[in-house]
Amino acid sequence: MSGFRKFLLRGNVVDLAVGIVIGAAFGAVVTGFVGAFITPLVGLVAGASGDFSNKGFSIGGHAKTDTTPADPGILFPYGKFITAVISFVIIAAVVYFFVVVPVNRLMERFKPAPDEPTPTKDCAECLSSIPAAARKCAYCASPQAA
Repeated sequence: MSGFRKFLLRGNVVDLAVGIVIGAAFGAVVTGFVGAFITPLVGLVAGASGDFSNKGFSIGGHAKTDTTPADPGILFPYGKFITAVISFVIIAAVVYFFVVVPVNRLMERFKPAPDEPTPTKDCAECLSSIPAAARKCAYCASPQAA
């Protein structure tokens, strides 16, 4: 049981839980923003006179007759799909520009300088590349000139 407690109290697990909660809340805010502002604007531009999230088309329906009620068929709500795509693009852009780009810049700034490569020479016997200061070849064990 103590191992499980240590696992839960690790910083990474708590950070992940906080990130998931904040991400869900941010997703709800973006979805609300898209539904309240972006969707009506796109609907006006597209000529749908406002909110187009309830727009769709149906296939396989038939009109009402004297003996049967109207059958709308299968409804394909493309407006909801477009709204979800717009929400996804906004969330992806915010995450990229406000999380990924700054973290990459920070990682580049604090990345250690690359080590200088050790000088090498070729073994006279097996032609393998070995350190220049080696007295024996690591591959064929032949003695090397100093």
